[in-house]
Amino acid sequence: MSPAELFLAVDGGNSKTDVVLADSDGRVHGYVRGPGSCPQVIGLDTAVALLDRLIGAALRAAEMPPSVPIARAEVYLSGLDLPEEVEAAAKAVAPTGWARSYRLDNDTFALMRAGTDSPDAIAVVCGAGINCVGRSADGRTARFPALGPISGDWGGGLHLASLVMWHAARAEDGRGPATALAGAVAAHFGQATVNDVITGLHLGSLGQDRMIGLSEVLFAAAGQGDAVARRVVARQATEITSLVTVAADRLGLREEPYAVVLGGGVLRARHPLLQDAVAAGVKAHSSKARLTVLAQPPVVGAGLFALDALGAAPAAAAALRSALEEARPLDQR
Repeated sequence: MSPAELFLAVDGGNSKTDVVLADSDGRVHGYVRGPGSCPQVIGLDTAVALLDRLIGAALRAAEMPPSVPIARAEVYLSGLDLPEEVEAAAKAVAPTGWARSYRLDNDTFALMRAGTDSPDAIAVVCGAGINCVGRSADGRTARFPALGPISGDWGGGLHLASLVMWHAARAEDGRGPATALAGAVAAHFGQATVNDVITGLHLGSLGQDRMIGLSEVLFAAAGQGDAVARRVVARQATEITSLVTVAADRLGLREEPYAVVLGGGVLRARHPLLQDAVAAGVKAHSSKARLTVLAQPPVVGAGLFALDALGAAPAAAAALRSALEEARPLDQR
């Protein structure tokens, strides 16, 4: 029996980065968490330097020297949306010496692999933004640029928050229909009126970081029957469904029992209006599709990709899932 080989699994998003040092038997030796490593936000060189620091921290947590041989590094980062971005990141990582071999790609692939072992699968992440990727058993992939409105995207937490503000402002000043969102927005920010919120956000007395919480305000209002909020939620469901069904058609999966993995904060919250509409829309297109909401951290998927690449036994995947279910990362932020 050959000795276990070490690997690195990395999942880097806008707000946090998880790095796992584990082996081909599924044992976790080091698990650390640092700040966001999206190259589009902090720059590619800064992102690589941050990953290098976190990998060093994972090695120290495992009480292993920097020179220990590592067979594989699977690195999945937010912001690697275009092939050119993936290629540039791969070139930047190649000289680091982190491992003998590497794979880099968008973090939505890690989310997909964490959620299913099926070779036919599609993942949608709806967090701050929105993205979708898919794969088929024959190795083909489907993906979208995911660059926001310029690439045809609609939705995600930040976009939903801006729509909440838009509808609340117009309801208060009379340009739009009445909606419970107006009072809910003022209450969310602890202000008397939506206009007070607008002024505070513009002048800086209210933090922009509180905007993301408005997506929860939206779903609360929709759940209570507000017509304006329900229309926005319905549109978000339609967009998510469209991503899944278009990816499925590109991959020829419409009649196949493919997996659909849903993740990101908006979908992870399992709001019934959104979840039920997405499920109904996907099933109307692909009756055999199986939907699941990811519960484990996406870094699990990066680790499973490493085990796949190393030809590990199926028991190793189960061991890795179990280990990361119980493990808590050392905070390096």
